[in-house]
Amino acid sequence: MADRTNQTEIIYDKTGKKVVEGTKGDLSTAIAGLTGGTTVADGDYKISFKDATTGLESEKVDVPGFTVEKAPDKPADVKADATSDGANVSAE
Repeated sequence: MADRTNQTEIIYDKTGKKVVEGTKGDLSTAIAGLTGGTTVADGDYKISFKDATTGLESEKVDVPGFTVEKAPDKPADVKADATSDGANVSAE
């Protein structure tokens, strides 16, 4: 495996626009801001490594597809029962 301590990950969208650049030496970079439940196909994003010293960048390769986790459903049937110092709140 290559020594990546002096490199950063760069992630691009499928149009070639840079989405995020990671931290030097860190081998994990987050794609953020997508809506829960979004399905991303293989190759919708590409990743490369860039050398911090030379500025040279590797070939871009496809990021495998994934589906963004959905948030839980919003609370329903919310009830508040008064107590002597506040309320007990419940929901389904």
